[in-house]
Amino acid sequence: MKTLLIVDVQYDFLPGGALEVHDGDKIIDGINDIQDKFDLIVATQDWHPDGHFSFVSSHKGKEPFDKITLDNDEEQVLWPDHCVQGSKGAEISRDLNTNKVQAIIRKGTNPKIDSYSGFYDNFKEINTGLTGYLEDREVFDLYICGLAGDFCVYFTAMDAIDEGFNTFYIEDLTRPIDESGFEEAKSEMKKSGIKIIKSKNLD
Repeated sequence: MKTLLIVDVQYDFLPGGALEVHDGDKIIDGINDIQDKFDLIVATQDWHPDGHFSFVSSHKGKEPFDKITLDNDEEQVLWPDHCVQGSKGAEISRDLNTNKVQAIIRKGTNPKIDSYSGFYDNFKEINTGLTGYLEDREVFDLYICGLAGDFCVYFTAMDAIDEGFNTFYIEDLTRPIDESGFEEAKSEMKKSGIKIIKSKNLD
């Protein structure tokens, strides 16, 4: 089953949002335009509790985008507070056509662990159930788009290929937080076997 996975097209990641991605709104029409090419559409939604560990407000004296080292020696970016459960910023954009979205997978709900990927938290301790959902529907080809290209879309794609899906990253239907990080992410995805495509090349 040919499946589209739309990652985190939420108000806080759009222009004017708490963690806005430059031109993030420019991908929405394109995502709407390709939906008829897919048998199944799934979306993810960042859904943080107030006071989440990854929020800069939870770390006195720190500035947005500072990094700290965790107990497992991994780096944690300290983000502006965003996508707080029940807030306007956490809502999926109303400009995105969600009529065909059959499931919305919420992530980042553990207050102590960040979660970029739609499949797992960043420590790989808890899965979101997305793999099981897709496997139950006999999904093989998974096409991924959304926000932001160098973080949540990237990590979702990397987990998708690890979970055994034939993974496609729709480059023109995502936008990054950082352009240099975006180029590095694309290089890593290619090495992992992820196919980077343009929406115009969809069958």
